[in-house]
Amino acid sequence: MEFFADFAADFFAAMPARPGIFLLEMRGEGTGAAAQPYLARTADIRRAAERLLGTPEAASKQLNLREVTARIRYRVTGSKFEQNLAFYQNARVYFPSRYRALMRLRPPAMLKVNLRNSYPRCYVTRRIRGDEGFYFGPFGSRRSAEDFSESFLDLFKTRRCQIKIRRDPEYPGCMYSEMKMCLAPCFAGCTQEEYDVEIGRVLESLETTGTALTEQLALERSAASEALDFERAAALHKRLDKVTAVLRGMPDLARRIEELDLVILQRSAEPQTIAVFPVRGGMLEEPLFLRFAEISSEPRSVEAILKDALEPGWNAEGSETTAGGRARKRDEEESEVVAQERNLRARYGLRAASPDWHDHLALLSRWFYSKPREGEILFREKVWPYRRMLRACSRLLAGPQQVPNAPHPQQ
Repeated sequence: MEFFADFAADFFAAMPARPGIFLLEMRGEGTGAAAQPYLARTADIRRAAERLLGTPEAASKQLNLREVTARIRYRVTGSKFEQNLAFYQNARVYFPSRYRALMRLRPPAMLKVNLRNSYPRCYVTRRIRGDEGFYFGPFGSRRSAEDFSESFLDLFKTRRCQIKIRRDPEYPGCMYSEMKMCLAPCFAGCTQEEYDVEIGRVLESLETTGTALTEQLALERSAASEALDFERAAALHKRLDKVTAVLRGMPDLARRIEELDLVILQRSAEPQTIAVFPVRGGMLEEPLFLRFAEISSEPRSVEAILKDALEPGWNAEGSETTAGGRARKRDEEESEVVAQERNLRARYGLRAASPDWHDHLALLSRWFYSKPREGEILFREKVWPYRRMLRACSRLLAGPQQVPNAPHPQQ
């Protein structure tokens, strides 16, 4: 909308009094500071416009852009998550060199296992690179990632030191080796193969979010009980309790980042509409808007609409793009990798990293770990949970009603 100071009252009346983002474009030309646009988030677009473009008070030091603004662009948003995502997308366009500082966007904390090292260790990092490492996260803070890794690594005997391993029998070792909590490759306390097996257990446990470890202990406990070895069964039961307690500290969002597939459901700015934000491999995709007031007249069901968006070609017979075809192909590829290249780097290493990965994971973490958190999140395990998505949509639609006859999002 063009802004003319002489018609400010009509201009403000046309603004929606709703949450969203807005951009003020200036009359100046060129790249100087005076010509830079003004981008902001707000809980009330009309009130923000009145504050910035209204008649300034004589003694006020409040920012006023009435004399230099040419037009305003705005977008109504239905949730804080949509607002942050829209702000991020526009900030990248208008402020490519400083959008991260503008949003205070910081890469989230992750756990990394550097598989290029002969004797890998697990540690906390904020950088994701295609360096054949294993990345697990994101966590809410570096402190929470460190706390979890400390308790989690107590379940295994991998090294935690940062020294270069030389396998010197005369090296005294560290306190972890003295407490039998490390296989001590530093003074040749184990072979390369033995250490690879142990670090493989760490990777498998993280990849399955602890399921592989708990299932193995449960099977061993059952076998000990059947063999009437009750002392061993009791010890395994105690260890299983310890493992379960440690895994409670693992946040639901923390996954192997290549397998971080989920959907975020939010109320939209439009009436009776749910915004579905897919996340594949930790990367946010364009949202899908489920307009339930219109869906009733469509031949497709809501589940079919979701499947078309999340699994394109799912109903194409005989196609490898179907869910079953993709699953079979993935299983075949995984079997081939395991059979032909059993080394950990080939199976778990990250070979390529998108430059936008840090930003998307930061946006996702900021929403997930916020309190209170609005909306719903559903993870893809082996398949997408469509029925649970429908129930979540019903819960969101049954929440507080939005403004009647509210205008549609505009830009």
